[in-house]
Amino acid sequence: MPLYFDSSFIILIPALIISFAAQAKISSTFNKYSKIRSVNGYTGADTARMLLNANGLNDIPVELVQGKLTDHYDPKNRIMRLSEDVYYGVSVAAIGVAAHETGHALQHQKHYAPLEIRNTIVPVVNISSNASWVLFFIGVVFSIPALVKVGIAFFAAVVLFNLVTLPVELDASKRALNLLENKAILYHEEIKGARNVLNAAAMTYVAAALMAISELIRLIIISRDRD
Repeated sequence: MPLYFDSSFIILIPALIISFAAQAKISSTFNKYSKIRSVNGYTGADTARMLLNANGLNDIPVELVQGKLTDHYDPKNRIMRLSEDVYYGVSVAAIGVAAHETGHALQHQKHYAPLEIRNTIVPVVNISSNASWVLFFIGVVFSIPALVKVGIAFFAAVVLFNLVTLPVELDASKRALNLLENKAILYHEEIKGARNVLNAAAMTYVAAALMAISELIRLIIISRDRD
């Protein structure tokens, strides 16, 4: 989001506050449960490997990736990548995150519709997320309504991506918690802790969706003010 300030910027303030709060929540929640060792003592890598194998996904490698909370499942290359804290971690938080990424692998295996939609629009969003602002502001500055409309349409694709991401992430967390309980990897209070971590993570996606919607509304307002 470019730093363009005018009266319409106020529209973004609630979403910005929610975004900051969501980031603070996931950081504090992950830190809290990363200090609680699981009873079984499995690492995040162990957990991912066991759950993948249990679901016939023995061919998906579990790799180490740099950074904090950079964990993700790569559907294009069918690789799971876990950050150091999760890969080597034996905490409730590490196991919860590893199981969540396994949930994405299971979605891919089962052709979960929202994930299929998200994967399909990723190339479009990668281009439109930056191009939308360039086209929009060129259109505004040089009074070219067609470019303004194209810029807004491009950004609408970003909003769609964020909205589709919500059910994908929530479903992955649901799958993760079911797996952890059914496979007896975590027990009782540990499950509650993992749920708290995944719920906090989900709020960051809700915040991202709200921010995208707010930005789209702002673009529409700016375009109308220039008419």
